[in-house]
Amino acid sequence: MLFHLPKVPAEICVSHLNARMNEQRKKIAQTTASKFELLQLTQQFSKEARSRKKTNQKIYVLDFKGDVQASAVENIREEITLILATAKAGRDRVVVRLESPGGMVHGYGLAAAQLVRLRDAGFHLTICVDKVAASGGYMMACIASEIISAPFAIVGSIGVVAQVPNFNRLLKEHHVDFELYTAGEFKRTVTMFGENTAEGKAKFEEELQQTHNLFKHFVEKYRPQLNIEKVATGEHWYGQDALDLNLVDKLQTSDEYILALLAQHDVYVIQTRRKPTLGEKLGLQAAQMADAFIPAAMNKLVNEVIKHNTALPMFKDNRF
Repeated sequence: MLFHLPKVPAEICVSHLNARMNEQRKKIAQTTASKFELLQLTQQFSKEARSRKKTNQKIYVLDFKGDVQASAVENIREEITLILATAKAGRDRVVVRLESPGGMVHGYGLAAAQLVRLRDAGFHLTICVDKVAASGGYMMACIASEIISAPFAIVGSIGVVAQVPNFNRLLKEHHVDFELYTAGEFKRTVTMFGENTAEGKAKFEEELQQTHNLFKHFVEKYRPQLNIEKVATGEHWYGQDALDLNLVDKLQTSDEYILALLAQHDVYVIQTRRKPTLGEKLGLQAAQMADAFIPAAMNKLVNEVIKHNTALPMFKDNRF
């Protein structure tokens, strides 16, 4: 990693997609094609390589799979920093394969800000949505120069949600007092255990509306072709309807889009991956299972707690 040292050792892996694809094509041809056809394929590879060298345009592909906390931002921020330090703006391009139903405001605000770095540096940014880019996910997607959606991908949900259970009546039934001390009139508006006042609820709803307005202004800034009042209702749409509403620019899967780029461009996939531990290197299955299961279980637990027990506003569609 570059600027932020991770607790779990990680490394950035760069794969040349053209070479990977040609290797697989050659393996199939060696089994199914004649010697003459295999020679033709080899010549085609050389011709494509010369064409790519002449074009001299590189495509960098990143992946963002979002959870409630937008924890994938820890990887994509480093990958973007690497691109900004090595690629040439105005010539090279960036493609982000995005999948997210949204989540916490500050997490997705930071994730969107990372993509803004690419736009501000002059890179053409394409975002591909194969499954879902809703709420905070769409806030990230709207920054792109071009948004490409699969025909049945879920897009939109420009809204803000916050939910918090209240146990005040249950505490009263069991004669349990809950005392909350604050300094500042609106330091705490609604709570899980106290009795929420009408003034506190009104202030909390006002803050939600302010957050929604910020969300709308942000989307409108990067997608001025949108009728923001029509689409900022918290609703989501599937691919074709999203295209009709100008939420996306084209209907196509990321696979089809990237495959079309290979003949004329050098395409590189940049991924951040966790380094194997000593136990994994020695082939200790128990260590592999523990290292994989414990972080995943803890992350799932944290996400569920945040989802059901927070009063923080979230750019998230809870239907997904």
